[in-house]
Amino acid sequence: MSSESPENVLFVVMDTVRKDRLTPYGYDRPTTPNLESFAEEATVFEQAVAPAPWTLPVHASLFTGMYPSRHGADQENPYLEGATTLAQTLSAAGYDTACYSSNAWITPYTHLTDGFTDQDNFFEVMPGDFLSGPLAKMWKTLNDNDSLRTLADKLVSIGNVAHEYLAGSDGADSKTPAVIDRAMTFIEGSEQSFTFINLMDAHLPYHPPDQFAREFAPGVDSTEICQNSKEYNSGARDIDEEEWEAIRGLYDAEIAHIDDQLGRLFDWLKETDRWDDTMVVVCADHGELHGEHDLYGHEFGLYDPLVNVPLMVKHPALEEDRYEDQVELIDMYHTVLDALDVEGGTPAEPDDDAVALDRTRSLLSASYREFSKASNDDSGQIRDGEYAFIEYSRPVVELKQLEEKASSAGITLSEDSRFYSRMRAARRPESKYVRIDRIPDEAYRLDEDPDETEDLSEAGDDVIEATESALSEFESNIGGAWTDALDDDVSDDSVEQMDEEAQERLRDLGYLE
Repeated sequence: MSSESPENVLFVVMDTVRKDRLTPYGYDRPTTPNLESFAEEATVFEQAVAPAPWTLPVHASLFTGMYPSRHGADQENPYLEGATTLAQTLSAAGYDTACYSSNAWITPYTHLTDGFTDQDNFFEVMPGDFLSGPLAKMWKTLNDNDSLRTLADKLVSIGNVAHEYLAGSDGADSKTPAVIDRAMTFIEGSEQSFTFINLMDAHLPYHPPDQFAREFAPGVDSTEICQNSKEYNSGARDIDEEEWEAIRGLYDAEIAHIDDQLGRLFDWLKETDRWDDTMVVVCADHGELHGEHDLYGHEFGLYDPLVNVPLMVKHPALEEDRYEDQVELIDMYHTVLDALDVEGGTPAEPDDDAVALDRTRSLLSASYREFSKASNDDSGQIRDGEYAFIEYSRPVVELKQLEEKASSAGITLSEDSRFYSRMRAARRPESKYVRIDRIPDEAYRLDEDPDETEDLSEAGDDVIEATESALSEFESNIGGAWTDALDDDVSDDSVEQMDEEAQERLRDLGYLE
């Protein structure tokens, strides 16, 4: 770590933002002029890999330094428990910590906000205070009862469901300025701070502010295009190329709105003389598919538009340049600890699993990814950091919605399909191998086939075979590969077993009539 390390960290997650839609990564539309300027002061990472393709497990990894198979937060177990978070560690070390977002997964009832001295969720349906009140109380009860697990899974997804139906041109996007305002107020009142924000604009549905829609999606009516990915993925609705172009235009407009608001935040930090004393991280938790591989959204695959994410970091120990070697988002946990000179590893609760700073995972360290020098017991620290690992458990909530869309269209989904599958992958810049529990594995030479169009899992390619071997080693370290398919039943027939208060809460949220 550099001796001139800043005393503050601003960590920005642009939810659901693809790397190839950003100007610093070569996009030919001016979606992100402020990030382009930021990139001139930061290190731009070309090969950053997320540990999962969706919000909950990725943020749990960012906050714990653990892979999803270790921290356990996924839709089969949709909350984080038994792990000490980055915020808990930094708060105990004397830092002011804050988390602001409009993502319904990043709330007290999933425990992702544990340890933050200040937090708010700008979710348009339920305020943060409610999320830490009656809903939080019944949340663990639901999850501890196996027969009610699916209902609990549906409940935690209220953000995505309500976002689809209730967000409008003044809805979801209006939350980002509030998040930025709240972050500035917090930073202004802090001497040493860790500020985390998640910006949801680029998550479906796309209803950008008019000024950005006019530039990037002129003439497009956002209420007329397909805003429900499950309709397309189930086969209930087709999308032609003209509609895809409209969807991509609206998506670009949403990203432009994020960029505009980040520019406002960055300008304020400079104007108030806080910029030089702040490490700034900007990344995405995952990307999005717009018809590639016949998929819409970020479920049911581990393709690069989902997991090779943007990452830019401003810190005096890093060169203002582009970094071509592969890194993992899980490394950011250690990078933040290193930047603030906090060792970590002390459990916040007696039985917690707490990860200490390991400088072989810190971007600021001279020994970065020299895993032969690792100080932690980390399943992914193999082969001198050549590989990244990605895990994807079955998406119960999205699968239930997919089944409903298919059923309403008279379509029967095959149980032996990617929709019901769990997946794990090993990746390096040249190649990727994906293990899938219900359908054949997939493998790609990313250096020769970056769009992942030719499956080489049976081709006998030496690079692919080495990648599969690395995945096998990772799987062995975490307790074995997923080989037995899960029960395909995702029904929620046990609603009547819930008490009346819980049923009333679900009625309030629109799940029951």
